[in-house]
Amino acid sequence: MKSIAILGSTGSVGVTTLDVVSRFPERFRVAALAAGRNVELLAQQIQRFQPELVSVASAALAQNLAARVRPLAPTILHGVEGTIAVATHPAAKLVMSALVGAMGLSPTLAAIRAGKDIAFANKEVLVIAGELVTRAVRDHGVQLLPVDSEHNAIFQCLEGKPRAALKRIILTASGGPFRQWPADRFRSITIKDALNHPTWRMGNKITIDSATLMNKGLEVIEARWLFDLKPAEISVVIHPQSVVHSMAEMIDGSVIAQMAVPDMAIPVAFALAWPERLPLAYLPPLSLVGCGPLTFEEPDTGRFPCLRLGFAALEAGGTMPACLNAANEELVAGFLAGRLAFTEIPRQIEAIMNRHAHGPARTLEDLLETDGWARRAAREGIAAAA
Repeated sequence: MKSIAILGSTGSVGVTTLDVVSRFPERFRVAALAAGRNVELLAQQIQRFQPELVSVASAALAQNLAARVRPLAPTILHGVEGTIAVATHPAAKLVMSALVGAMGLSPTLAAIRAGKDIAFANKEVLVIAGELVTRAVRDHGVQLLPVDSEHNAIFQCLEGKPRAALKRIILTASGGPFRQWPADRFRSITIKDALNHPTWRMGNKITIDSATLMNKGLEVIEARWLFDLKPAEISVVIHPQSVVHSMAEMIDGSVIAQMAVPDMAIPVAFALAWPERLPLAYLPPLSLVGCGPLTFEEPDTGRFPCLRLGFAALEAGGTMPACLNAANEELVAGFLAGRLAFTEIPRQIEAIMNRHAHGPARTLEDLLETDGWARRAAREGIAAAA
């Protein structure tokens, strides 16, 4: 039986992970859970899975949670220290890293240094600190198993194949809710419009990133570190049906694709059980006839400049990806709070990147300094636009 810890248990990936775990109780056990502020859902998870340790965002929330779960009474911690304790729980063999944004960096690094295999659903960690994280993975001999559907697809396509046989990878993107909108309509985009994703049901931040195509820009940077690629070896195509989750083109011209119904249970289960597979008989099978024609388009970086900015940050290297990520997180939060127009997200990110005096990312402190600077710059931009 494999014991797991989940960082972000009340988010969409965390909830999916626990659903998969519940269907295979003979294979998995939950040792520890970390969440943010949703103590009501976390209390339900504690009652069902009985972890030994949990963590929430603050001391006040920890007290609230303790009152809800008596007499089960797991150890309840809070803050960054609590999240790190969950990530390094002695019983956990695998850590599902599913926190959103930069907050996942410290606990994920701590889990790697503690010798835990990582099921990796927090792309921002590799965007911010890809070199540091992948070096730690090598130094500690652990496995990094991608959970994002695109990177999980590439992982499956490349399994057992020599690296020298790969020419490039092709990441697919649904195109989001505004794929067919003309540019002159973008200034009128509302929060409700942007959260109405045509294919996937995800958390708000990731859904907005999908609408701007920043999600794909971040995934380009993540792919560089996961698969040791040059920017020229990474391509993106728009695939509205979300059936082909990504592809690998080999040097002989063969293109290997991973296809499935668009359900995050598939990559989650693959990462949990790797190198085995789980029988997910409760999911509908992929009907090649029923899914209709599969289409592919070039991305339009004129209407969706965030994808271009992702490639630009990767090319620049050093601290620039950390700058991109921090600015995006703050600006997306500003949009979701109703303080910023949708079109301001890419415009301000580019302005902040142009101001950033980027340099090499030698240490975690270099990256955290950049993260803080870019967040301050983004907040100033939000205030000025209000």
